[in-house]
Amino acid sequence: MNVLPDSIQVFERGWLSSNNIMLLGRHDTAIIDTGYLSHAPQTLELVRHALHGRHLDQIINTHLHSDHCGGNAILQAHFGCKTSIPVAEAEKVRHWDVEALSFKATGQRCDRFTFDATIAPGDVLTLADMEWQALAAPGHDPHSLIFYCPQEKVLASADALWENGFGVIFPELDGKSGFAEERATLDLIAGLDVKVVIPGHGAPFTDVAGALARARSRLDYLAADPLRNAQNALKVLLKFLLLERQRIPLADVPVLLTSMPVFAAANTNFLKQSPEELGKWAVSQLVRGAAARVEGEYLLNE
Repeated sequence: MNVLPDSIQVFERGWLSSNNIMLLGRHDTAIIDTGYLSHAPQTLELVRHALHGRHLDQIINTHLHSDHCGGNAILQAHFGCKTSIPVAEAEKVRHWDVEALSFKATGQRCDRFTFDATIAPGDVLTLADMEWQALAAPGHDPHSLIFYCPQEKVLASADALWENGFGVIFPELDGKSGFAEERATLDLIAGLDVKVVIPGHGAPFTDVAGALARARSRLDYLAADPLRNAQNALKVLLKFLLLERQRIPLADVPVLLTSMPVFAAANTNFLKQSPEELGKWAVSQLVRGAAARVEGEYLLNE
């Protein structure tokens, strides 16, 4: 049974691309998050099909990790739509500062896009004839926003809350605070009257209390030993590369991992291993978890 209003459509995209949330109002249309660059043509077709000949008026990004904004450029080119981003990211996008944006740090890609407006915590947006509150959701990303619709009790939670966890706590890899911020974000969500959550990845869900309990347990586990967060990030980003490329020479894995600035910091702070050791460990973990397999001299996606 569909627990979302007909004016809200969710394209569940899997773990390389974030979910896309289409909001179809009587007089306006918008999309929250646009997936990863390699899926951009598919994103465009999904949006065109959902619009049934209407125009896309606005793109809204919860945060600017590449799997949430990789379709921005193609949608802008096709529809000429307005784009709104978190206010804290404005100067980085205006100057396309790849050092400050996360793409280079994580070894990911994103076509350059522009923006027309910014969204700050506390702003109220009217989307699909409903009011949505923009709320600060640091933890996974220090500048992330989530969007809450009190009228329908719907929360677009981005990577702050999934049905079974949340996104990598990236600030901690660089020695900055992130666990405390994620905990505060979970407390914020717990204080909302939410009927259904649309996460950044995975299907929408209604057991909000259960998801919060699992997320808090996961956070306690990671915060008890920050090395665990670094190891989790290592596995996640290698899997991300593998999802995009499907096949990686085993000999290239150490270089790919250590060429990411985020891992230079994480290795200095927590992992403290040679590139070869890091690569071997990450490959073994993906194979052990049935997320990849080794065939000859290659690591293959599963």
